Amino acid sequence: MPPSLATNARIAALLKDLAAAQSVREKRWAYRRAAEAVMALEEPIEALLQPDGTLRKIPHVGPSSAKVILEALATGGSDRVERAVADSAKAADIARSRELREDVLSRADVVQALGDSSLGGPALSEYRGDVQMHSEWSDGRTTIAEMAEGCLARGYEFCAITDHGHGLPIAGGVSIDDLAQQHREIDALNRRYRKRFRVLKGIEANILADGQLDLSADELKTLDVILAAPHSKLRTRDDQTERLIAAIATPGVHVLAHPRGRKIGVRPGVSADWDLVFAAAATCGVAVEIDGDPTRQDLDFTLARRALSHGCVFALDSDAHSVRELAYAETAVAHARLAGIPPDRIINCWTLEKLLAWLPRAWSR
Repeated sequence: MPPSLATNARIAALLKDLAAAQSVREKRWAYRRAAEAVMALEEPIEALLQPDGTLRKIPHVGPSSAKVILEALATGGSDRVERAVADSAKAADIARSRELREDVLSRADVVQALGDSSLGGPALSEYRGDVQMHSEWSDGRTTIAEMAEGCLARGYEFCAITDHGHGLPIAGGVSIDDLAQQHREIDALNRRYRKRFRVLKGIEANILADGQLDLSADELKTLDVILAAPHSKLRTRDDQTERLIAAIATPGVHVLAHPRGRKIGVRPGVSADWDLVFAAAATCGVAVEIDGDPTRQDLDFTLARRALSHGCVFALDSDAHSVRELAYAETAVAHARLAGIPPDRIINCWTLEKLLAWLPRAWSR
């Protein structure tokens, strides 16, 4: 990670470790809230230092957390945290969690990357539409109309509603009958919007262990945008290159979504030979996704650079489950800027006409 980045993320990680080391629930909760507050800051935490060496007040950051922050700013680490971890029963778990935090951007890092004119990649003004989001039809919290209005408020020209397929019941996967009803709702919205905005009919299909999808070819053909994503075998070290390549080669697939399926600090996600995966995606014309959910950031900018070198195209998406979370697309754009991805290689930066011309090609492989 560039040296100008990561201070807020590093300090938030220390606070998360301190939370995990606590035996009292209230203390765990307090340190977690402090960590979340630091990750959400719009500016580097150094900017909050006052002339007397104290820290300007940060909501949800109490005196104990402030001491950790000041220690980390002064020394780069925290003996206080390390002692608490060593004395806890969770030292091994915390050590594993620390291995799962590579190339994570805090909100301050995102703001910096979006405003850094020395970076290449897309500007927010070039971002025309988000092609991964979820509604109340599966595990989202708002209606399709509310998500569409949220996208319009952000200046988008299109979006794709990509609720989970029926093969993922834990996420409220949409049945085929419900999907047909959802499409009627989308048709009605598009009649209302006419040429002003377009809602695309999408799905986030689950990649099964053998690389097949949880929807049949006939079911997939009812959709405009098909995302394929792994939701199982996300903690094993078994090589799953063939699984991902099989999904990529499936006719109709447009996007390999959150390719690793990682959760920052929680699970590593899929293990694979990513150079082979990216080469297959480039050959098949499948976009690889940078998922902007702050807990995912998958792909991150380091892997995105490798995908770019193989000739991949990209999707930069929020993976939003509410209107507020549409802003997560900014994290995806920040990773794309750090990776130097040209806007013409990003489907979200294409015109709707170009996107609609590209989508049918997925059926010719």
